[in-house]
Amino acid sequence: MEFSVSDELLGTFVPIFVYWVYSGIYLMFGSFDNYRLHSKKDEDMKNLVSKRTVVKGVLFQQTVQAIVAIILFTVTGNDGGPDADSRPSFLLLLRQFVIAMFILDTWQYFMHRYMHHNKFLYRHIHSQHHRLVVPYAFGALYNHPVEGLLLDTIGGALSFLLSGMTPRTSIFFFSFATIKTVDDHCGLWLPGNIFHILFRNNSAYHDVHHQLYGTKYNFSQPFFDIWDRILGTHMPYSIEKRAGGGLEARPAKDYEA
Repeated sequence: MEFSVSDELLGTFVPIFVYWVYSGIYLMFGSFDNYRLHSKKDEDMKNLVSKRTVVKGVLFQQTVQAIVAIILFTVTGNDGGPDADSRPSFLLLLRQFVIAMFILDTWQYFMHRYMHHNKFLYRHIHSQHHRLVVPYAFGALYNHPVEGLLLDTIGGALSFLLSGMTPRTSIFFFSFATIKTVDDHCGLWLPGNIFHILFRNNSAYHDVHHQLYGTKYNFSQPFFDIWDRILGTHMPYSIEKRAGGGLEARPAKDYEA
């Protein structure tokens, strides 16, 4: 008897599995003090929420995302059509990935920025994410449930639908997006990190946004910094050695807010 799991179920649960595995890897790297953007002491003292609460919040959001994903796959009936078992061309996959990345970036930039500029939304919703003044990997999806639904769940659904990808392709796209999001919140600047080489929007870029001086800048997530650059909300940074050891992301010296 053969046992098989549908692409829809894999597309729903693989990114969740990837989130915790990848976060666990960074949790082990967290002892590398020389590569931390904040000290362990600052992480414990400055953050306004316990790690247990963060884990519970992330699990709740992932539950909502899984429910929405199952409903989306069911309603759309997106089984990839009669050629679902055939391999799509590399160019088709690349086009779908690029379109999905642009859609997700665009949606999240404008929703994220609006949540900062609308005092009610920031105070009652988005400020929950900023309780993590010192970000860490498994806190990447720690948000208010409404924000999780608006930014991540709806943004993901739009990128899936408008890019035309199949559930099978979505397994890889959302796993990649999950890895990138976790990396952006890991609080580490590790040598040779491919995300730091390929993307200007990275852990240091997003760390600036989590600091008091950067809350009106660096809204872009999770892939590129295009909208920040176009709309004047881009704050460049420099990586400097921190007193007492480790590293720090600071606004570039030639930057004028």
